Amino acid sequence: MSNIKEHQGRRERVAEAGETPENAAPAPKVSHFTPAERSARGKAARADTPRTSHAALELADRRDPVELIDADSPSRVQELVPIRYARMLVSPFTFYRGAATIMAHDLASTPRSGLNAQLCGDAHLSNFGGFASPERSLVFDLNDFDETHIGPFEWDVKRLAASFEIAGRDRAFNDAERRAAVLAVVRAYREAMRGFAGMRNLDVWYSRLDESQIEAHVRKQKDARAAKTFARGAAKAQTKDSMKAFEKLTHMVDGEPRIVSDPPLIVPIEELMEEGDARDTTEDMRALFRLYRRSLQRDRRKALESYRFVHIARKVVGVGSVGTRCWIVLMLGRDDTDPLFLQCKEAGSSVLEAVLGKARFSNNGQRVVEGQRLMQAASDIFLGWVSTKAGLDGRPRDFYVRQLWDWKASADLETILPSGLLIYAQMCGWTLARAHARSGDRIAIASYLGRSDTFDRALADFAVDYADLNERDYQSLLDAVKDGRIAVQEEAG
Repeated sequence: MSNIKEHQGRRERVAEAGETPENAAPAPKVSHFTPAERSARGKAARADTPRTSHAALELADRRDPVELIDADSPSRVQELVPIRYARMLVSPFTFYRGAATIMAHDLASTPRSGLNAQLCGDAHLSNFGGFASPERSLVFDLNDFDETHIGPFEWDVKRLAASFEIAGRDRAFNDAERRAAVLAVVRAYREAMRGFAGMRNLDVWYSRLDESQIEAHVRKQKDARAAKTFARGAAKAQTKDSMKAFEKLTHMVDGEPRIVSDPPLIVPIEELMEEGDARDTTEDMRALFRLYRRSLQRDRRKALESYRFVHIARKVVGVGSVGTRCWIVLMLGRDDTDPLFLQCKEAGSSVLEAVLGKARFSNNGQRVVEGQRLMQAASDIFLGWVSTKAGLDGRPRDFYVRQLWDWKASADLETILPSGLLIYAQMCGWTLARAHARSGDRIAIASYLGRSDTFDRALADFAVDYADLNERDYQSLLDAVKDGRIAVQEEAG
């Protein structure tokens, strides 16, 4: 790392902005069919792929789950890979969270409806939550798009359904309680999609699940505990912003705020390399940020320009993302009481590309951002992308940028009760349907799903089988650790 000059070739070679809409691959031709024609397409898809067929889980080959997970380890920060595995091994549920690449491989051999949408690619229940809209209201939505790609709509629904079965097992819920939650999430998706199919186009785009709607829905369920939990979570979310991050993640050094050191989870730039190289890299990062600004709307670019660059550190985030390059950047506005924390996260190829083909955008940062903007009801005003020709390891890297915390609420899955999981399932199912309705043919998908619970029951059966498979894969990783094939590093505290 101390050889930063050799690897980066100085700032003249440091970066390029990602693809712009002008130089991206040509957009496909858009055809406009009548609602009747679109509905007929959905019903015709049932003949080729019956809804009951989605219960099937037949693997095309005898795959090695450890080999699949470990395939991209050489491209990660090596000292962080053992932390990634330690986080995955906490439980079968955390394993599932970090094993999107395994499920992508498995879904490739399942029946396909032929009805595509922009997929999240990793739509498990922990990738939903609350955050602030640009209008400063709390909205519930998907919040992770590292694997976004165009593909069969049911792949997202299957990953979501299986996550409820696995999370229910993690909480020791009984068979009936788990099945009720899975049926609830799929039914909510199906019924919401039917609702969106009947809406005018702009009404779909304006739809969102905000704090008042969630509160009304929870009250309708007459679950006092769930209502109290939601109110407490919503209030807490509004305190989790850049000011909170500033209090938690910084200290004063020679009269200037600096990001704290907490290795290996948080490592300031000056600890990653020698002083001169750290100074050069900081300047390179300033250059990158000038290029990142080009991916923003002009008004948002103006807002960003009112902040000055102060400090940068590497930060470990998530489960499956551990080991990918992630930076947090401290910026200051009018004074030291006006901080802005941005997260600059590496974007590699989607795990779905191996089975669905290359994404439209050559810059994976742009792929993530464009997918997020398409699927979310409201996105972070500073959401953008950038790429570097030569990172600290001398290799080109794509990144996307967003605020580190802009309010944040998530379900407490360690204490949630069956009744609370049912309510959460309904919210997640509706939200995923809304996301797919914006990019896919909502009328065809709704027609395919139909009014009955045939699809719901098929996915409930699939979820049970996949949860069983996930437990076997989890055991395979445990065995690999015991055999010395995989190294783990437990985190202090």
